[in-house]
Amino acid sequence: MNKSLIALAIGGLAIGMTEFSMMGLLNDFTKDLNISIPQGGHFISIYALGVVIGAPILVMLSNKYPPKKVLMVLMLMFTAFHTLFIISPEYNTLLITRFLSGLPHGAFFGVGSVVASQLAKKGKEAQAISIMFTGLTIANLAGVPLSTYIGHHFSWRIAYTIIAAMGMITFISLYFWIPNIPAQIDNDIKKQLSFFKTKKAWILVTMISIGTGGLFAWISYISPMMVEIALIQEQKIPIIMTLVGLGMVLGNLIGGKIADTFSPTKAVIISFTAMAICLIVVYATVHIQWLAYLMSFITGLIAFTIGSPLQMMLIRNAKGSEMLAASAGQASFNVGNALGAFLGGLPIAYGFASNSPQWVGAGMAFSGALIAMYFLTIQKKENSL
Repeated sequence: MNKSLIALAIGGLAIGMTEFSMMGLLNDFTKDLNISIPQGGHFISIYALGVVIGAPILVMLSNKYPPKKVLMVLMLMFTAFHTLFIISPEYNTLLITRFLSGLPHGAFFGVGSVVASQLAKKGKEAQAISIMFTGLTIANLAGVPLSTYIGHHFSWRIAYTIIAAMGMITFISLYFWIPNIPAQIDNDIKKQLSFFKTKKAWILVTMISIGTGGLFAWISYISPMMVEIALIQEQKIPIIMTLVGLGMVLGNLIGGKIADTFSPTKAVIISFTAMAICLIVVYATVHIQWLAYLMSFITGLIAFTIGSPLQMMLIRNAKGSEMLAASAGQASFNVGNALGAFLGGLPIAYGFASNSPQWVGAGMAFSGALIAMYFLTIQKKENSL
């Protein structure tokens, strides 16, 4: 395998661990700070907000520099901000540093997606991107369960110290393994921003922001749902997170293959629809313990077939603005993170059971499928002209 893709995958591993570990650590985190579960959900949303703001701004500020240098600086920022998060003493400073930790996330995946597609063989672009995202899924398979175990038995701060160290490992890997790809000479900010003047851009942003919320309405509150409804002991939550992660690893690779073989847009429609169905099944069956385990794997698999097709949709529809479009996709993904975590927490805040966020998630995922169908009709009309 191309070492450059491995370096990008290690970065995906570090980013995946910081984003998704908070879900597995939610009970321990809230107990340590003496706050409610919905308040703990704010740390998921504030990180996502950091991604949304950081992704386009950092890409535009760095557009004149070689991609390798940009990726390295982003991982230095990642490491520094996570160090501040670890040593922050109380709720407000933790919120601020959690926000800062999210700033490099979208830009890294945006620049990394374009680099991966440039290094790939023709016709294998989505699979190359899926290799980068494999780091994100391995985070859920191994990194998040490890963080959850450490946080439950020791401290969530130790878990995030490991994540900060992963940032430095990524920096070193990028230095040695990413080739010196020159910066695009004509890649000025005005040209990059032209992407957002198109109707397609805003349809894609809306689709990703709403549709991916289904994933986060589910996974943000998976820990309390498993403990309170499935009656699974807190000590066994790492098993749940491992099953989710295994599903995500397989789903990510399947999504890349489907996107290269068929239309990325059709792959997105199928993924969002299947996600909506999965969440309804989760709601109805989570009280049956063996089904709670099984559906954790299946839902993780379905959820992560979406990543590579979405990135390919963005890159193919943003000629000359690929990096900004790819980073905007990550920003939109984290709008979905924020919306899913916030809206999913509302039923719980109003006294409904901890499996109630599944209905919110199902509605968001199905809405994403409908928007993707609309986008497909636009593509067909353009192709017929």
